[in-house]
Amino acid sequence: MYRPASHKKDDLPFVINFIRKHPFATLVIKGSELMATHIPLLIDAAHHELRLFGHIANHNEMRNYLQDETEVLCIFQGPNTYVSASLYSEPDISTWNYSAVHINAKIQMQNSQELEKSLEILIHTFEKHQEKPLYKKDIPVAMWRENFAEITGFWLNPIKIQGIHKWHRNYSREEREHIASQLNKNNLHTNYDSNEIIKNFYDSED
Repeated sequence: MYRPASHKKDDLPFVINFIRKHPFATLVIKGSELMATHIPLLIDAAHHELRLFGHIANHNEMRNYLQDETEVLCIFQGPNTYVSASLYSEPDISTWNYSAVHINAKIQMQNSQELEKSLEILIHTFEKHQEKPLYKKDIPVAMWRENFAEITGFWLNPIKIQGIHKWHRNYSREEREHIASQLNKNNLHTNYDSNEIIKNFYDSED
């Protein structure tokens, strides 16, 4: 991933927090051609090192290329926004601000017990915020078994981690706050929650 030095953000606390906030990833693999699929990837909290897990449908063509030690690229995309040249306190050029994490990882196929546990964690992670959550125990056994047979799970062991946090980190705090205030005043938020967009400007390191 192209990353100017001033925007690199590889520290593990940033990466872990970023993945937890933005778990819906793009998984890329080299099969007969470059292939990509969009799936949630979660952190295995029980593992002593950073490890991710996910699953795909068996009828996904990518399944044919999933095997132990195969390398894949996981792309996690965070908030982003266009920054017009007109928003600076002094003339400058327009740009696009964004955050992202790329992880190159080796696949480790899950057995059925590991997949079942992973699915329970996945369901709990996202159902717990629902008004009336439905957990695995609430799903009819026949329905669970039918769908369980149609997916394949895997672990992802990172071999390369790259983060980028391009929010005018090489500008003064005063300038970042000025740009943020202009975006907020004009409601110029291209993607994601406006509060998160603004927060990235204020929280960027000098």
